[in-house]
Amino acid sequence: MGVGHGHGHGHAGRQAGGHPGGHAAGRAADRRRLRVVLAVTASVMVLEVVGAVVTGSLALLADAGHMATDAGAVVLALGASYVAGLRPGPRSTFGLHRAEILAALLNALVLLVVCGYLAWAGLSRLADPQEVEAGPMIAFATVGLLANAVSMLVLSRSESGSLNLRGAANEVFADLLGSVLAIAAGVVVLTTGWLQADPLASLLIAVMILPRALVLARDAVAVLLEVAPAGLDLGEVSRHIEDVPGVVDVHDLHAWTITSGLPSLSAHVTVTDAALAERGVGAVLDDLCHCVAEHFDVRHATFQVEPVSHGAHEDLGELH
Repeated sequence: MGVGHGHGHGHAGRQAGGHPGGHAAGRAADRRRLRVVLAVTASVMVLEVVGAVVTGSLALLADAGHMATDAGAVVLALGASYVAGLRPGPRSTFGLHRAEILAALLNALVLLVVCGYLAWAGLSRLADPQEVEAGPMIAFATVGLLANAVSMLVLSRSESGSLNLRGAANEVFADLLGSVLAIAAGVVVLTTGWLQADPLASLLIAVMILPRALVLARDAVAVLLEVAPAGLDLGEVSRHIEDVPGVVDVHDLHAWTITSGLPSLSAHVTVTDAALAERGVGAVLDDLCHCVAEHFDVRHATFQVEPVSHGAHEDLGELH
């Protein structure tokens, strides 16, 4: 008697008509934001490469290099978002939503590589400082700061909760801080002549990027390993389901995330024969779906409803 998310009763019908469509609309809006950010990032990257050549600044070169990885990451995010919107195939029954998570993981790995480069280059320049043109360096970094602020404003308006968009926002935020540090380093060099301020700024950029890269990688890996969504207490979920009239037991309960913002849940629910005879399976399923949607905001749920009299015949296998 396994019936679930698409069973056609009131609650499931509302899910099928609203939630996936909202998810697709949110993804389309995110793509528009990412395209704007890509245009801004690519333009500033070229500008800062020119600035690094003109001024000899490592901080500007590091920021330009990071912007190049940002541009690549945004291209990946856009591609993954388009792929995730393709129709499911006969074997890819969930569609290709996980492409977004794979792109987010790649973003995190690229950030970690950037951190390593900035650390190496910064330490080398600290030991052997080089002359920089502080005035033009400040001007180029200021343009970068303004452009990154625009990109952050564009990305902050998203409400989809996309892990990919979070990755892009993290990188743009790191760029924004990098521009601030480049400006500060330029001011220090201009006013005091202390050349180590430039490589020191690149080291600080690396330190700021590292924790965000690690958090993004952790969140992406958690989705790929199908860890229960953060903040979802399965013990509490089980207790709420057991409070549904007629339910006597919940087992084989699983929760995972298909892609960012789309948590899923499945469970075997044992119901008294009397409740099933009196209310019918459809009413019980409506109650179960309503329970997890209202209390835990999980709107993609599958329940296998089992009469108490069927318990002796169930075989869940070794993994359960």
